[in-house]
Amino acid sequence: MKSASPRVLVILLLGILLARAATAAETSPAPARLSAPGQALLAASVRFGDALWDDRAALLWSSATAVAGAGRKHQVRETVWYALGLMMRDAPGDRARSLRALDTVLGQQIADPGQPWDGTFFRSPEEPQPGQFSQRWFDYDPNWRQFIGTGFALFLIHYENRLPVELRARLEDSIRRAVEGELGEKRLTPNYTNIALLHGFLWTFAGQRLHRADWVAAGEAWAAAVYDGFKAHNTFEEYNSPTYYGVDLYGLALWRADGPTDRLRQLGAEMEAALWRDIAAFYHAGLRNMAGPYDRAYGMDMTRYVAFTGLWLGLVLDPKLAPLPDPAKPMDHPLELVALSGPALLGAQIPADAVPHFQRFQGERQVTRIITDQRTATAWLGDHIMIGGEITSLSRSAGATSRTIFCPATIHWRTPNGTIGWVWLRDTPRVDARASKNTLTVTAIGDSIFRVSAPGLTVSDLTRDRWTLPGLTVVVETDANGFTLTPGEEFIDVQYREATRFVLHTTAMTP
Repeated sequence: MKSASPRVLVILLLGILLARAATAAETSPAPARLSAPGQALLAASVRFGDALWDDRAALLWSSATAVAGAGRKHQVRETVWYALGLMMRDAPGDRARSLRALDTVLGQQIADPGQPWDGTFFRSPEEPQPGQFSQRWFDYDPNWRQFIGTGFALFLIHYENRLPVELRARLEDSIRRAVEGELGEKRLTPNYTNIALLHGFLWTFAGQRLHRADWVAAGEAWAAAVYDGFKAHNTFEEYNSPTYYGVDLYGLALWRADGPTDRLRQLGAEMEAALWRDIAAFYHAGLRNMAGPYDRAYGMDMTRYVAFTGLWLGLVLDPKLAPLPDPAKPMDHPLELVALSGPALLGAQIPADAVPHFQRFQGERQVTRIITDQRTATAWLGDHIMIGGEITSLSRSAGATSRTIFCPATIHWRTPNGTIGWVWLRDTPRVDARASKNTLTVTAIGDSIFRVSAPGLTVSDLTRDRWTLPGLTVVVETDANGFTLTPGEEFIDVQYREATRFVLHTTAMTP
C-alpha cells in the first residue's frame, strides 16, 4: 500500500486538531469577554488571593495581616474562587496551583451519611467534625455545598480540558454528594433566594452531567418554583442586599450562561434583567451606593467594604464610578474580592436601559416596591442624599445580633470632604419605616438605636431633637422618654427610650 505524502499527513493532522478544538469548544463555553476595568479588577482579585495563599496547606488564609497564633484560619470556599481566578489568569504556575487547591478543597468535604451536614464542606480545616449537638450556621454551614459545588461545576464546564481525568471524576462525585446531602437535609425553600438559585443550577447540572434525568426534571421544577415566587411581585423576598443581590446575580448568570436546559437559561436571563433594573432604581451613582432599606447588609458604605453587587458593577464601570473600595488599600470584608472569578467568567449582562443609572445619577425619584403582601420597600433619592425605609406591617425587628442584619431605615449623604455619611436604625422593636422626600418616618414601640457615622462627628453634634452632622441637618420629632449617646469607633449610637414614633426631617448641604 502506498504511504500518504507528508502534505496529506499534515492536512489529516490539522483536521484532527480542528475537530478536537471544535469538540472542546462545544463542551467548554468560552469565558465572557472582560472590559478593561474588568480585566484590571480580576487581576487585582487574583493578586489579593496570591497574598493570602499558604503553600504548605494549599489553601487561602483568612487574613494577610493577622499574625500566626492570633486566630487566623484557612478558608475553604474562598480557595475555590481563587483557584478559578488562577485558571483565568493562567500565568506560569497558575494551573498547577489551581489544581492543588482543588485537590485540597475536595478533601474538606464532609462524608457523614444520614446527618444534616453530609455533603457540605468544612468552612476551615481548623474546624472540628460536626457531632451530636452541632447546630446549623454555628458549627457547620450547609450553603457551602452550593457555593463550592457551583465553583466545581464552572471548572468542569469551562476548563475540563485542563483537568486530569481522575480529578474530573472526583469533582463530579463531590457535586453528586453535595446534591444528595442537600436533598437529604430537606431544609431549603424556593424563597431562600441566593441559595435556592445556586441549588437549582447545581441540581440540573448534576442531573445532566451524571445522566440523571430525574434530577434534571426536578431541578427544572425547582427553578420554576423560584421563578413563580419572583413573578408574584417581580422581586425576591430576600430583598435589596448589596451582598446577597450579588450572589443572586451569580446564580442567575449561571442559569443564563451555563444552564443545562433551554428553560433554565430563559428563566435566568429574564430574572437577571429584572433584578438589574430593580438595582438601578435604588442606585445612586453620585453616592456610589444602593439606597436602603436592606434585608441583609454587612456594611453601610459600598466604597468602604467589598459587596458582591459592587464586584459585578466593577466588571463594567470605570474604577472611579464603581461602588468598591480601592483594592490596593485597607477595606472591610476583603475576602469577598476573590469571589470575582465567577462573575468575571460568566459576564455581567446589564440591560441597556439600566446602564445609565450606574454611570450618572438620573435625578430625584421616589421608589416603592412591594416585596410580599406584608412588606413594602420605599426609597427617596435626591441630588446628594438618599433615604430608605421598609414597611413590615410591624412584623420585623432590627437587632445588632440578628444574623440577617436587617436594616429597616437608612440615610446616606455626601459630606463636605466627599466621603459618605450614613444613618442606620440598627436596633428597634417590630417596625414600619417609610422614606419620602427629605423625610424618614418610623413607627416602633419601645427602645430604638440609630447608628450615625460621618467624618469629624462628635457627641456635641447630637441632641435629642436635632442632629447637626457634617453636610446634613436632621430635625427629630419623637415622643421618646429617654435619650443617650454612646460613642464607638467611627460612629455614635443614638438611643431613644420608650418611643412610639420618629419623624426625621433632613436638609442636605450642597457639597
